[in-house]
Amino acid sequence: MTILHTTLEMPKTKIAIAIDPALLGRLDDLVADARFPSRSQAVEAAVRDALERLDRTRLARECAKLDSSSEKAMAEEGLAADAAAWPAY
Repeated sequence: MTILHTTLEMPKTKIAIAIDPALLGRLDDLVADARFPSRSQAVEAAVRDALERLDRTRLARECAKLDSSSEKAMAEEGLAADAAAWPAY
C-alpha cells in the first residue's frame, strides 16, 4: 500500500519587486548557503516575520495611546459603594 503525503497549500501569487542590489546580494548569499531554497521563499519568510512582529507589537502601541489616569478613574468608578455591599471574608 502506498501512502502519499500532500500538503494543501493555497496557490501563490507572483509579484514583481524592486530591491536594493546590496540586499539582493545578501539574499542570494542566503540561497547559496542553502538557508533558503529560493529567493521567493526567502522573501516570503521575511515578509511573514515582519508581519508577525507587527502583530506582536500592536498591543503595546494601542496601550501607549491610553490615558492611564482616566483608565484608573474608570476602573475605580463605583468601587467604594460596591465595597460596602461585599461580604466580609
